[in-house]
Amino acid sequence: MSSMVRTSHDVFVYGSLLADEVVRVLLNRLPSSTPATLHGYHRFKIKGRVYPAILPVENKKVTGRVLHEISGLELDILDEFEDVEYNRSDAEVVLMDTFEKLQVHTYVWSDPKDPNLYGEWDFEEWKQVHMNDFVKMTDAFMVESKQESELPETKTRVQTYESFYNQENDKQSS
Repeated sequence: MSSMVRTSHDVFVYGSLLADEVVRVLLNRLPSSTPATLHGYHRFKIKGRVYPAILPVENKKVTGRVLHEISGLELDILDEFEDVEYNRSDAEVVLMDTFEKLQVHTYVWSDPKDPNLYGEWDFEEWKQVHMNDFVKMTDAFMVESKQESELPETKTRVQTYESFYNQENDKQSS
C-alpha cells in the first residue's frame, strides 16, 4: 500500500456535537461514532453560552464520543462551526468499549484564563433545555455558510449564535 495522505479524521466531541441532530445538520450525514474518554481535561459551563468548553485540568476527565471517518471538507466545516473560540488540538482518547487508545482531533477553549468558565456542563440538561433552539441556530449557521460564496461578508458562528439567542430572548420578553 502506498503512503497515502490520511483522508479521514477522528474527532472527539463532548458538547452540542454529542447530539446526532446537530451533527446531521452540520455534516449532512451521521458518521459512525464510539463512546470515549479524554483524560486530563475538564468540561466547563460558559457564562452566557449554552455550549461547553474543555481545558486541561489534572486528574479530570471528559466523556464524549469520537466521530469516525470525518473528511477534510467536514473537518473544515467543524473548524468553522467551532470558530475562533476553540483551537483544534490533537489528543489521545480511550475508547470505552475496547479501552483502545486513539489519536484524535478535539476542540479546546482558546482562552485558558477565561473568567466566564465555571462548574460542570451537563449534556442531559442541555438536551432538554437548549437542544431544539441549538439545532435551529446550527441550521441558520449552515444556510449562511452556503451563501458565503455569494456574499462578501458573513457572520461567524459566534455572531450567528448571539443574534439567534438575542432574537429568541426578544420573543420571550415581548
